[in-house]
Amino acid sequence: MPEGDTVYRTARHLDQALAGATLIRSDFRVPQFAELDLAGDVVEGVASVGKHLLTRVGDVSIHTHLKMEGSWHLYRPTSAWKRPAYAARIVLTTADWVAVGFDLGTVEVVARTDEESVVGYLGPDVLDPDWNDFLASEAVLRLSAQPERETHVALLDQRNLAGLGNVYANELCFLRGVLPTRPIGEIADLPALVALGHRVILANRDRTERSTTGDLRPGRQSWVYRREGQPCRRCGTRIRAGKLGADALSLRDVYWCPRCQS
Repeated sequence: MPEGDTVYRTARHLDQALAGATLIRSDFRVPQFAELDLAGDVVEGVASVGKHLLTRVGDVSIHTHLKMEGSWHLYRPTSAWKRPAYAARIVLTTADWVAVGFDLGTVEVVARTDEESVVGYLGPDVLDPDWNDFLASEAVLRLSAQPERETHVALLDQRNLAGLGNVYANELCFLRGVLPTRPIGEIADLPALVALGHRVILANRDRTERSTTGDLRPGRQSWVYRREGQPCRRCGTRIRAGKLGADALSLRDVYWCPRCQS
């Protein structure tokens, strides 16, 4: 599932292409909204909220989520699509662009005044342009609410802190010297963990080459993520791997250094 920085860039690209333009055609290829026609309505803009996308058109918001396989593509009206038409879930056409959402995990349309019904449960968005001490404190409170939860699981719960995915959860645990399985209630400085999460994802927000090490060279971009069996960049101990999740359906790959994390 894409991290919040990927979703942020998707929203920015869609917004740059569509904002202020009038739809000349809309095609919802999901049963619930198959008959909805937004042609003639103006796209106000596209925004990300954590890992969710809100495309605001006229009086409605199109709520989409990429989940594991989804993506949005932008094409010129005469350009061929790079993915098969049967994979398209929504097509929004203006005079200059065709925006196609492929294999989207969620496609729904709500009134602009009802956006809270689809994103209101989310915790503070680590890429909120208005991120401040209040939002950081709210994230700390939410993370603290279930002190027995494993740190990795708590970080991935979008109700606590929206936008962090598995890459960042693994890397943040390493950077703070915390085992992924350690109960989050045992972490003495949760504000520092939240602040680091915000700082690291913000550093990667505007680039496709994600790095938590500060090194953008291939193979040097992560501390532990997908480095099972390789030496720790700090101490040389072999990185270990396992699976962790709130339940069997949400298991994710976890990576850690048994020496640097406790």
